[in-house]
Amino acid sequence: MVTRVDPAERLLDLLIALRHAQGRLTKSAIRASVNGYRDAANDVAFERMFERDKDLLRQLGVPIVTDVDPVHEDAVGYRLDTAGYELPEVTFTAAEIGVLSLAATVWQDAHLHGSAHRGLTKLRVVAEGAEPDAHLGVALRVQASETALAPLLDAIAARQAVTFTYRAASTGQETRRHVQPWRLLSRDRGWYLLGHDVDRDAARLFRLSRVVGSVRATGPTGAFTVPDHDAQALLAGGAGAGVRAVLAVLPERGPALRARAVERRGEVEGRDVLVVETDDDASLAAEVASYGAAVLVLDPPELREQVLRRLRAVADLGEAARG
Repeated sequence: MVTRVDPAERLLDLLIALRHAQGRLTKSAIRASVNGYRDAANDVAFERMFERDKDLLRQLGVPIVTDVDPVHEDAVGYRLDTAGYELPEVTFTAAEIGVLSLAATVWQDAHLHGSAHRGLTKLRVVAEGAEPDAHLGVALRVQASETALAPLLDAIAARQAVTFTYRAASTGQETRRHVQPWRLLSRDRGWYLLGHDVDRDAARLFRLSRVVGSVRATGPTGAFTVPDHDAQALLAGGAGAGVRAVLAVLPERGPALRARAVERRGEVEGRDVLVVETDDDASLAAEVASYGAAVLVLDPPELREQVLRRLRAVADLGEAARG
């Protein structure tokens, strides 16, 4: 029983044969050496398969050259134009690798983390002297809870409206929103959606950490055009700091908080007193709680209680695990 070769496998075998050939390959040599062409019932079938594969490789950017023997003009062969096929050597400076490392950390907690990490590892190999971890503590991150980012990127690219449930910062009330998404922006280590709120007939900003549940695309693609707008001005005006947190931080701890501090107020009991502004107290509370005893909230009391509530929940989980 003859096992037929998959067309994709045959195409790859043809590319490998051409790549490793010392010179040109004639059709007879290709038919004899490339896995899959033996399946051809006759010469006509082989010609049809080979021509289709050759054209497809060329469409994919593989420079296959037709080479005619100057003595025997009927002896046609094929080879790769190696100068047009091979990529030049890739080199990066330490500074460039640092920038790429910073970009890759954006996806550290998201579904693209694996791809970003593998790509960055390969790039680090070609650059000496890079310090990929020098940026730790100041990088913007896509948190695992911000699952809205991926479907919003798709909707923005498709110009398709979306619906989602949104929790208001001031009241905590959850409402259903219908939005034409324009852009994703970042501010104070947070992600925002800028778009047209259909129900309110106005441009609005939505913080992704306040999106509850999933984002669902609705309606046709290409349904709207994105108007000209000053995105940064809208971001500055619509996402102003709502909380000024006064934090007491142990020396050499809390690098991300130190990087974002808008004011420094000396020391108290051996700790540095920093002021950090945010419009999302829940996210700041989660971040402060992650430092444990290294960061204390001096003000406001509401933020301190949010942090304590998270720490108590972790302590209760520990007690339950030991019990």
